[in-house]
Amino acid sequence: MIRIFDTESISIDEILDREIKSSGVEEIVSGIISDVRANGDKALKAYSKKFDKANLESLEVSEAEIEEAFAAVDDKFISIIKQAKENIENFHKRQVRNDFVINDTQGVILGQRVIPIEKVGLYVPGGTAPLPSTVLMTAIPAKIAGVAEIVMTTPPNAQGKVNPVILAAAKIAGVGRIFKVGGAQAVAALAYGTESVPAVDKIVGPGNAFVAEAKKQVFGKVAIDMIAGPSDILVVADGTCSARVVAADMLSQAEHDKLATAVLVTDSRELAQAVSEEIERQLAVLPREEIARVSIENNGKIIIAESIDEAVGIANKLAPEHLEICVDNPFDYLGKVKNAGSVFLGKNCPEPLGDYFAGPNHTLPTNGTARFSSPLSVDDFVKKTAFTYYTADALNKVCDDIAYFAEKECLSAHARSVVARKQKD
Repeated sequence: MIRIFDTESISIDEILDREIKSSGVEEIVSGIISDVRANGDKALKAYSKKFDKANLESLEVSEAEIEEAFAAVDDKFISIIKQAKENIENFHKRQVRNDFVINDTQGVILGQRVIPIEKVGLYVPGGTAPLPSTVLMTAIPAKIAGVAEIVMTTPPNAQGKVNPVILAAAKIAGVGRIFKVGGAQAVAALAYGTESVPAVDKIVGPGNAFVAEAKKQVFGKVAIDMIAGPSDILVVADGTCSARVVAADMLSQAEHDKLATAVLVTDSRELAQAVSEEIERQLAVLPREEIARVSIENNGKIIIAESIDEAVGIANKLAPEHLEICVDNPFDYLGKVKNAGSVFLGKNCPEPLGDYFAGPNHTLPTNGTARFSSPLSVDDFVKKTAFTYYTADALNKVCDDIAYFAEKECLSAHARSVVARKQKD
């Protein structure tokens, strides 16, 4: 049974406290990375046999396998993937940044170039819940940014095959190369390269605790998007909401992972009790009940606040990955939201709209990191380079000031580098 709290009897910090323990993961991942660096494809095939029960002759997915998978997916789903792709493209195209040049001081030209990252690796989970949506959400902004080489890794099944819907989404999204590798070993391969898997410059995409730890350990060798933790959702709802709908929204995230968190904050004690009862009814018929029940019982919470304003304040403290504002006037509260990965406004906007179809990215900051980080975007697939040009006259006008500044930092060579240009050989 989900727990119900009252803000009058318990502090917000106690309500929102959640400690995620991953005993032994760091050491295990370190060993896997070292093995892949030393043994390349041999290590990857050994891990596929150990973890996926697959004996792989080749790690790369062939064109024939992609075409076979595409043909196996029903036409309706192909049509839905294509429509989702269009929606995601339309949203992310508006994130594109342009170069700029500043030339408003005589003899001085300043500017910034926006340059695509050359090689990017996409990690796509493919276990009990294969995620073709992740293919779209990572590949499409990379393509829009102009990334030249997009490489995808995803685990195979015991027959050495990749889930057809993942391959179909990859074909539609325009992914270049696909490898049958999952887990921490996939991250290691993308970071350091093997005989088959090319090394990339940045790795993006969600995964389990081992994938997250591997991304953390290879950061610095390559860039990463974020250290993603278990999924979470916070629903702000008033007393006019349907308990059935609110419970369904909470369970939509609880079924992801036993460590996922689903929270309701409401100003209605009646809704709180009704949602608690409704969650139990829906859990009983949920296909992924075992996972969702552990999530709800360990991490799920219903919080009774004095007002919707207070509820939004609680949301800002939690900084949820997904925030639903289920009221009739949601735009009255949007400006008050300071910390959230993605916000879903009104009673007709369930979080799965964002997971699959609406357009904004579903790769979001988790575990409270929305306080300082953002959803995956086109910006994640570019880098920025500044440039500076001064004529001799323009430099002479500021030469002494720069040298003076450098001397204040006790960096005389810096000063002399500037002054040397005033002196004749």
